[in-house]
Amino acid sequence: MTKIQDEEIIREGKFFAVISYVSFLCIISLILKKDNKFALYHARQGLVLFVIEVAAFILSIIPLLGWLIWIFGYALFLLVSIWGIMQAALGIYCRIPIVTEISEKVIL
Repeated sequence: MTKIQDEEIIREGKFFAVISYVSFLCIISLILKKDNKFALYHARQGLVLFVIEVAAFILSIIPLLGWLIWIFGYALFLLVSIWGIMQAALGIYCRIPIVTEISEKVIL
């Protein structure tokens, strides 16, 4: 793939890559841009983050420990999501520790 082709793929998938880090909107990217390599890369990471967010919500019902999971989990989720949005907006294939490794194993 040439640099021009790669730039075109990034340009076409940039919006969907950005919204992939906003909660459940990753599903929209997975459905509408499944053939765009850039959007799919970020949508998979967004899906993993969304699953972690749901897991943190479920674990938040545990007395005391749940409150800590809620605060630290969502603070971390928010920071990682903002970073992912910024990287996607810049057209960068960013690697998020742990999340990227899991997302690469996801079969869609």
